[in-house]
Amino acid sequence: MLNTAMRLLARERGLFAGALICGAAAAALGVPYDFILFALTLAGVALFHHHTLQVALTGLAIITLYKIGFTGFKTGPGLGGFGQHLLHEWVILTNLLGLLLGFALLSNHFEESRIPAVLPRFLPDDWKGPFVLLVMIFVLSSFLDNIAAALIGGTIAATVFRHKVHIGYLAAIVAASNAGGSGSVVGDTTTTMMWIDGVSPADVFHAYAAAGTALVISAVPASLQQHKFSPITKDAPEGISVDWSRVTIVAIILAAAIAANIVANVEFPELSDRFPFIGAAVWVAILVCAPWRQPDWKLLPGALKGSIFLLSLILCASMMPVEKLPLASWQTALGLGFVSAVFDNIPLTALALKQGGYDWGFLAYAVGYGGSMIWFGSSAGVALSNMYPQGKSVGLWLRHGWHVSVAYVIGFFVLLTVLGWQPHAPHKSKPVANVSELSAFQHFTS
Repeated sequence: MLNTAMRLLARERGLFAGALICGAAAAALGVPYDFILFALTLAGVALFHHHTLQVALTGLAIITLYKIGFTGFKTGPGLGGFGQHLLHEWVILTNLLGLLLGFALLSNHFEESRIPAVLPRFLPDDWKGPFVLLVMIFVLSSFLDNIAAALIGGTIAATVFRHKVHIGYLAAIVAASNAGGSGSVVGDTTTTMMWIDGVSPADVFHAYAAAGTALVISAVPASLQQHKFSPITKDAPEGISVDWSRVTIVAIILAAAIAANIVANVEFPELSDRFPFIGAAVWVAILVCAPWRQPDWKLLPGALKGSIFLLSLILCASMMPVEKLPLASWQTALGLGFVSAVFDNIPLTALALKQGGYDWGFLAYAVGYGGSMIWFGSSAGVALSNMYPQGKSVGLWLRHGWHVSVAYVIGFFVLLTVLGWQPHAPHKSKPVANVSELSAFQHFTS
């Protein structure tokens, strides 16, 4: 890894010198060195997209050594503080690792079920075919994890577009999965965090006014891009039969994840931050079903590399000295959407919950959809880019996925215009969400 880093620095001396100058200027203005090191790591990921894992691990090592040697952690100084910090973060990191690896196998089960191969019979033949597929991903993500929705969408796209998927359409798949989960407390990690913390499901549901608008605005140009790049398969091959055993396995794995999420966070909330129940449930389901249909274990090494990359950035973000956010306002919520494209939205959401005074629908949309603007801004983007390595370029993602950023801003202001900023009263006085409340919410959304 050190040799790779030295070669990269030698090849890009000008960019490296420019980054150092920018970092020195930021330090002179009083920006903490923690943020400067993290910004340089993100810049390295953006510039050296063929070596993202090495850059992320190098940044993590430098930031960790700096924190241990100089500033310490919220949990204490030195190695002891770092150890306590890892104990505080291990459940989130392990859950995410389990989901990313497990859903890589799940998406393969779904592809091998041959459902994607028969979908052309039901999807329109022209640009409306990719548009309808994005709407399907949006709906799936409202009750599934957004990682699963993005991977299922990516699996279908690989089949119906003959493995030629435009980067702009990849960005739209991620955006659709994040948009679909933004108004549902079981559709995204951040909204689930809000629900666990006592925010009512009804207080995030109106995020769909922004998310639905953003879906349409992004999906139309993305579908036209894809149709021009590689049109949808007009007719499904004859003689294809669906492997319903694999479909059942996919359903079992998803049901295990949803059930673990609800049971752990509703029945045993005091234990939910002590053990990775969701990731463990996914893997128990995979292993139990393995004798029925063998998973493709060869997919795990590639999925592991992408997972380590994302977890490295999340761990870097968790060590940043973000003690408080600006006062809660729609301007702050709008800005958090852009921040979430490069900064893990889980600690951002935790800070916002602690601060209070937000319109939770606005915040859910901002931190959920905002991560779609860059490929590593959300776990769904990282998971999909493991499937499509050509997506691992910030420049190409921003250039061809421009409609995602435009849709984010328009969707936000549509919500602001139609419903207005309505900050919710402190929710800590309310009882933590229970099963009956979730049932009412599901009935309301059905």
